[in-house]
Amino acid sequence: MAKNHIVLIEPEIPYNTGNIARTCVVTGTALHLVRPFGFRLTSQQIARAGMDYWDKVDLTIWDSWQEFVEHADALEKAGTEVLYIETRTPRSLGDLKATDSVMMVFGSESKGLPHAMMDRNQERCMRIPMLPGSRSLNLSNSAAIVLYEVLRQQDYPGLTR
Repeated sequence: MAKNHIVLIEPEIPYNTGNIARTCVVTGTALHLVRPFGFRLTSQQIARAGMDYWDKVDLTIWDSWQEFVEHADALEKAGTEVLYIETRTPRSLGDLKATDSVMMVFGSESKGLPHAMMDRNQERCMRIPMLPGSRSLNLSNSAAIVLYEVLRQQDYPGLTR
């Protein structure tokens, strides 16, 4: 079965993180959270958003982006494709040709991904198509859209159809 990963860099809104965690559980996707967070993982809002799924999440928490990068580099060397999802890039999700293992990296709700990170990885940055003048989609919706496009291209490995 393909192993996919969703990475949230400095997530700020507990409901988004809880919704993404639930999506990860039902798709067999690993979730990586990179500190600092805009909430406590023990907060009532995140528990409510993730409902009874939190004990089933394949969750790794990283203290900083630098700490996570070493892990990401190892996954990439082992064949995992790394995608940076951001509104400020010309490449569209329609250009994606997913491999067997994909890591999808999302920035915080208010700041997105750091410009320096995008500059270093321009060929791996993608955006979700939207009408001109639209700022962005909700983070949990964006994660679900991108993940399910990856899964579609992987022929929904291990999922009932």
